[in-house]
Amino acid sequence: MKNPLIAMTSPALDTLFTWIRTESPTHDVAGVNLMMDLVVSQMEGAPVAIERIPGEEGLGDALILRAGPQTDEPAILIMSHLDTVHPVGTIQHDLPLRIEGDRLYGPGVYDMKASAWFTLEAFKEVARKGTAARPLIYLVTPDEEIGSPMTRPIIEDLARRSAYVLVTEPSRDGGQIVTARKGVGRFDVHVEGRPAHAGSRHAEGRNAVYEAARQILAIEAMTDYARGITTTVGMVSGGTAVNTIPQHCSFPVDLRVETVADGEALTKAILGLKPHNPDFKLTVTGGMNRPPYERTEGTSRLFDHAKSLAAEIGFELVSAPRVGGGSDGNFTAALGVPTLDGLGIDGNGAHTLQEYGVISTIAPRQELMKRLMETLR
Repeated sequence: MKNPLIAMTSPALDTLFTWIRTESPTHDVAGVNLMMDLVVSQMEGAPVAIERIPGEEGLGDALILRAGPQTDEPAILIMSHLDTVHPVGTIQHDLPLRIEGDRLYGPGVYDMKASAWFTLEAFKEVARKGTAARPLIYLVTPDEEIGSPMTRPIIEDLARRSAYVLVTEPSRDGGQIVTARKGVGRFDVHVEGRPAHAGSRHAEGRNAVYEAARQILAIEAMTDYARGITTTVGMVSGGTAVNTIPQHCSFPVDLRVETVADGEALTKAILGLKPHNPDFKLTVTGGMNRPPYERTEGTSRLFDHAKSLAAEIGFELVSAPRVGGGSDGNFTAALGVPTLDGLGIDGNGAHTLQEYGVISTIAPRQELMKRLMETLR
């Protein structure tokens, strides 16, 4: 099989590989900001206005790139994030950069550095040629993997002034793009009991881990597959020693819902949890982190347009069923702005040590992004 990378120029390859080698977990400000530096460098010589927004609360910077017609017409908003989940050192030890057939392996290559990289290439080409159908705004964020606490207000502000939103999250299951996502809720639960010696004073203690276990059972029982509701407790922390009745126990809760109404109902239920025994104190905080992204008529028309462009390029564009994971596209879709997500590279293994992108999907996806910027009117 001929390696699809052979058709790419050496400078382009060098840039892509540098991106992957530049590890940028969300809370590594230096790594994230170095990625932002690489984006600025990539735009050098192109008619692109660059605004750099300083990071806040221990997060890296964000970038707003502007190109295309300088009018008051609603823009095409493109969004990518450059933070990843893999800790620094992953590329040296657990997930080295390598090519195996049509697969390019490396931390963050699928979610979502390769996609951001080729979309920025398309953005730069359209800016240089002056072929954009509308003003173009490209938002590059540092915090998507933790729910976009810093950039959500920016995303929503830009979306309100945009006609369309294109999100470069990776595609799903053989190249399917995303037109609907579940909403995401995040909660933190803390149980306080009463400490005691597990041998001589056992009856005086109130075991916080025991009470937390009862609460976890109640939370997990809220899962309703028929309604698309899932509740997950994936981590638990409590206790100080094996022979001590634990005073404290804490755990986070992940909630996924398909509708706004279910989000409100489950949020009320989780925040309303009560201890089974008055000797325990139960504290629950949190709420919906990302609203549901429901497919609207506007998004359906946007998908149909993208599908026709893909057919002209030479591949079939398929929309995935509603996706369980959230993205920044949830925020824009919830505002009623037609949003296409999952426009990035095909591959698999996001957030794992088997993460890879399918090399042969880079060129057609880059061309699709370019044509969308040129034809969305």
